[in-house]
Amino acid sequence: MSRAGQSRPVPTRSLLVRDIQVLATLDPELGDIRNAAIYVEGNVIKWVGTSCDLPKTHATADETISLPDRVLIPGLVNTHHHMFQCLTRCLAQDEKLFNWLATCYGPWQHMTGADIYISSKLAMLELIMSGCTCSSDHLYIYPNDVCLEDSIRAARELGLRFHPTRGAMSMGKSKGGAAPDSTCEEEDHILKDMKRLIDEFHDVSRFSMLRMGLAPCAPFNVTQDLMKAAAKLARQHQGVRLHTHLAENEEDIEYARKTFNCRPGEYIKRVGWDKDDVWFAHCCCLNDAETKQWAEAGVGIAHCPSSNMRLLSGIAPVRKLLDNGVKVGIGVDGTASNDAGHMLMEVRQAMLLQRVAGNGMPAREALKVGTQGGAKVLGRDDIGRIAPGMAADFVAWRTDGISFSGAQHDLVAALLFCTPGLGPVDLSVINGDIIVKDGQMLTCSVKEVIKEHTKHSIALCSHIKEQ
Repeated sequence: MSRAGQSRPVPTRSLLVRDIQVLATLDPELGDIRNAAIYVEGNVIKWVGTSCDLPKTHATADETISLPDRVLIPGLVNTHHHMFQCLTRCLAQDEKLFNWLATCYGPWQHMTGADIYISSKLAMLELIMSGCTCSSDHLYIYPNDVCLEDSIRAARELGLRFHPTRGAMSMGKSKGGAAPDSTCEEEDHILKDMKRLIDEFHDVSRFSMLRMGLAPCAPFNVTQDLMKAAAKLARQHQGVRLHTHLAENEEDIEYARKTFNCRPGEYIKRVGWDKDDVWFAHCCCLNDAETKQWAEAGVGIAHCPSSNMRLLSGIAPVRKLLDNGVKVGIGVDGTASNDAGHMLMEVRQAMLLQRVAGNGMPAREALKVGTQGGAKVLGRDDIGRIAPGMAADFVAWRTDGISFSGAQHDLVAALLFCTPGLGPVDLSVINGDIIVKDGQMLTCSVKEVIKEHTKHSIALCSHIKEQ
């Protein structure tokens, strides 16, 4: 078997999910539906409406699930992650970005392919159980025998819709960068591997379960030549998008001023990253001109509120970005700087943090950013809402627990206002496959994954003091 595992077969059976207490389609025409039903054929939604209006042709299916006392929404879309980082949570707890990185590089340079596989699997479990059905990942460090196939195999085994990116660091400390030389690669090798991965794994078809992206890590650890070359390579292949970190904090801005004698807006023009096939993580420190530039160029942003708070990076101006027409999605970021991968909680944090900043963000708007916003950032028009012709990606939570008691009048908003007390998803359907049912993962043993992950984490964290 390939190191990347095998693609999951597309379901061929029909699925009827009915008696849904409240369905938030997030579709402008369908809206919220009570006593709702969804009819799926294979991996595509064919009909949406009330259970009492089910047409005779859709009244029965190969499998039927009844969901009273549930609220159901489109699957959440995670636009930024470093899944390997769940091996090293809670490090450098009071440090800003650069000092935090300096601490983490010690253990990270000892990672193996086995570490990447098990950490990706645990990170994906955490995402799926918190409502995520599609996720990107930014793997930018390749020590020892690490390769991107290790995370692709985890996604295929679990059934997660996946946008892996071939990240890279090429500019270590000896070349003026921030990372240890041992964590960096030669640029010729990086570009060859990027091309290999696109050729082998990228699937641009509608309802694709795996689309590749290219992601030089950040301006402070790659050269401008690599940024330009990656952009040129990506644009030779339909649907391959570009991703990196940008304007994460004031130290990041100051580095750009000193090193490149410019701000982020000028930097992305120089390297050809000011296009609509690009999305950046963070962007906490954009000025007004850059906000306008992002909107006009069609650039997307992965907003990572918990990581930005944890690393003292600031608050991304999401309200201003949205009002100016910038594409914004939500990212949990790496679980060494969050330090969790709870997707629904991250959408909640985005909603609340804009209120802290003195701006408004209603619950339903936050949910749209976490679904449709993420889909747009990743260049997809087949996920993010529940409607005929869309991918069968949706999730549901039970509404008969403590957290929803007192919020029955608006169960959709309660998903965000009452998130801390919610349990895991009760149902997760991804690409028409039932991945979680009755709150239980069907595609792996959660206990076994946790046990194996803990063993790998303990071994890796023995290197914490190394840099």
